[in-house]
Amino acid sequence: MPKKQKINILWFTKDLRTRDSESLYNIMQEDLPFLAVFVFDSDLFAQKQFGFRKIGKYRARFLLESIEDLKQRLAKKNIPLLVRQNKTENVFEEIAKEFEIVKIFCQQEWTKEETDLQTKIRKTVPYAFWEKSYSQFLLHPFFVCKVLDKIPDLFTTFRNKIEKNLLIRPEFETEQLICYKSEIHFESDKITLRSLGFEDFDTDARSAFPFPGGETEGLRRLHSYFPETQHLSRYKETRNGLVGTEYSSKFSPWLSCGSLSAVTIYHEIKRFEKKFGSNESTYWLFFELLWRDFFRYVSLQHKDLIFRKKGITHRQYSASHHQELIRKWKNGETTSDFVNANMIELQKTGWMSNRGRQNAASYFCKTLNQDWRIGAAYFEEMLIDYDVHSNYGNWMYLAGVGNDSRNRTFNPERQAELYDPKQEFRRLWLKM
Repeated sequence: MPKKQKINILWFTKDLRTRDSESLYNIMQEDLPFLAVFVFDSDLFAQKQFGFRKIGKYRARFLLESIEDLKQRLAKKNIPLLVRQNKTENVFEEIAKEFEIVKIFCQQEWTKEETDLQTKIRKTVPYAFWEKSYSQFLLHPFFVCKVLDKIPDLFTTFRNKIEKNLLIRPEFETEQLICYKSEIHFESDKITLRSLGFEDFDTDARSAFPFPGGETEGLRRLHSYFPETQHLSRYKETRNGLVGTEYSSKFSPWLSCGSLSAVTIYHEIKRFEKKFGSNESTYWLFFELLWRDFFRYVSLQHKDLIFRKKGITHRQYSASHHQELIRKWKNGETTSDFVNANMIELQKTGWMSNRGRQNAASYFCKTLNQDWRIGAAYFEEMLIDYDVHSNYGNWMYLAGVGNDSRNRTFNPERQAELYDPKQEFRRLWLKM
């Protein structure tokens, strides 16, 4: 029997980029040829929780666009991308029939579904060595572990200690890397919204996030928001806006699927400050990146507690599961027109502002007294920029079982007066 060719695998998951890609950089230092792989996992697209899909049409389309862009960017480096729609372990099994997989390069994960998937792959190719990178962080875990014995309950404590000793790694130099190793040919699947179980749809003209997916678009937005318009200089004043594309950076969808890295954004902030000057706004975007990392470190420390009803506090949490109240909340039919406008925006576009999310989640947990995990599951299905750490971290926080012991409840009427005084946002989404 002929000996199988030895290869490495570059497995893309939530790191869909070529710039500042640690796994791409590392695999290209190896002598073996490699195959880049992305799988639209059929289990993920079929799975439901509390009656909601794990991924809805808005994020599915954004993901399709992101993969198409990744394929084109890798092609410029002479790297073919195998794209399949199947169970991920089946794809690895198919590759292993033809090749001896020596190493698998991928992003480090620790939440349940991601680690369960890696376990399935380990069983399929038990002999492969794994090289995982912490590329989804701004702050490398080695640095954080050196500064902190454990992750504090309060973000302010985390931020103060981190900022005293701040160290951000440089970007991985992947831009000029070109692959000269022999190509490995596998036929990719033709994947569409319909094959993933969705109907085609048009973007709502009112959407505050009309942008397509992909690293190219993410970098274009970065350039637009920073040097081109210099909106970064006004970020702190505008970030609580509700209407239009420019009130906030809108980086989160590209960050969530890894088409932009937090490290790239940080270094672009520093370049902007050097050219245009620093102020509270340029700092505040860095502050938001720290919040994003904080929720990642919370989930890294507490693991699956972030999915449990009592959260990371083990605090007693009583809530009901009232289908009609949940339906009205989803469809924007509550007694709060501000909450309703935000929920309709989410339903029609897959986007909601940070201000809207805080109010909608608080209303669900505190006013309607519903189980916070149901609301988190609905956001998981609907949001273009869903990421497990921020979504569940924020929902725990607002339910009172997360990182802040204070019983925080938003008054949507007061919030509407502050952030939508002329009712511009509500008129946009409600029949008034």
